[in-house]
Amino acid sequence: MSTSDRGPDLSFIAGLTRVRAAAGALIQDEAGRVLLVRPTYKGTWDIPGGSLEPGESPRAACVRELDEELAITPEIGALLCVDWVPPAPPWDGGLMFVFDGGVLPAAEVAAIRLPPEELEGFAFVAPGDLDGPLTPEMARRLRACLGRPGRGGVYLEDGYAESDHPESGKSDGSQSHDGPGGTRDGRDA
Repeated sequence: MSTSDRGPDLSFIAGLTRVRAAAGALIQDEAGRVLLVRPTYKGTWDIPGGSLEPGESPRAACVRELDEELAITPEIGALLCVDWVPPAPPWDGGLMFVFDGGVLPAAEVAAIRLPPEELEGFAFVAPGDLDGPLTPEMARRLRACLGRPGRGGVYLEDGYAESDHPESGKSDGSQSHDGPGGTRDGRDA
């Protein structure tokens, strides 16, 4: 019997690295401000989105989460970024996907309904003010995504593009590394 007749090597598969994954949407209002949500289970704001369920694609997770969190289903556009978030125990490393959620007209903003057990509020925040309500990692991620629609996605590590990462030796030195990043609860992109 050949190796291919035996099926997959389950011990090899069991030893492969696993990563958590989450997906969210960068949604803006007509004034160009970014939609943020305030989860009840953590102390910082975030973008709408959440963890992938078993067998679910990042795009499908994003669509599902927007419906669950906001009770709206805006058209989800292109992938804006994939951000590798290093492990920060107890959290494993992760891949965070951010999709283009487009511009919400005022009528759709008025239709937003939050699940009170999960989200206590939402706000539109000017791009220049993202550092206040967000973690440094999420603010970097969103700044990397702004202006990307139609330009293709970008690969990030801990919110940094390779040319901007402090450990790459290519940074202008204006940014500092704030430690392991991403979303600590494993739920939100």
